[in-house]
Amino acid sequence: MPAHRTRRARGTALAAVTALALAAGLTGCSDDSSPESVVSDAASAASSLASKAGDVLASATAEAGKKLDQVDNGVDVKGDVRLGKPATDSQGRTTVEVTASNTDSEKRSFAVEVDFEQSGGGLLDVVVVTVPDVAAGKTGTATARSTHKLSGDVKAYVGRALRY
Repeated sequence: MPAHRTRRARGTALAAVTALALAAGLTGCSDDSSPESVVSDAASAASSLASKAGDVLASATAEAGKKLDQVDNGVDVKGDVRLGKPATDSQGRTTVEVTASNTDSEKRSFAVEVDFEQSGGGLLDVVVVTVPDVAAGKTGTATARSTHKLSGDVKAYVGRALRY
């Protein structure tokens, strides 16, 4: 098992407990259950929660996963998503280019969870980004941006990726 997955597993129990406490306030964000709305809600939840300290970061991870689980007819396409090299933008936040390949025969969108981690281990931030309207057989790009400034040697991993 890759080391970054092992590090994520350590926080799963804490994430689940904390997410339950916060879920009541987050699940009522929108009455619209379209995939775009669900992804937007997930991004908002992750952004809002991940900007807080460690326990809340674990909750953001759980909440992002929960929201991605709500995407209707989402197909797991983690293997069709690639991340570029993390960089720092002018505001000091970590960014990474997300490239999604649409192997389907119809135009599709992608919801991608990006996990920012320290090179030596430890989850720093979680964001959900949408790569919208990728034509059949083509690739689309978006930029994932951390919710706050990250320090040290930051690595980015695809947590989950759904095509819908």
